[in-house]
Amino acid sequence: MNITRIIGILLIVAGALALVYGGFSYTKDTTAVKLGPIELSVKEKETVNVPIWAGIAAIAAGGLLLAFGSKKG
Repeated sequence: MNITRIIGILLIVAGALALVYGGFSYTKDTTAVKLGPIELSVKEKETVNVPIWAGIAAIAAGGLLLAFGSKKG
């Protein structure tokens, strides 16, 4: 299996996950106040939405890589 086929498969999987879940979220730790030895930290939950067109484009690009990437001309 060459690198082009692996990238194509990864793009198809990532595009499918983007269509199924629509985005992802993560938690970011930030320091709110630091006063001498006392430090207050805040955990913020950030959400990133992945557009539908990006998922479709990733699937299409992965399919094109699988179809045409391994052919040597």
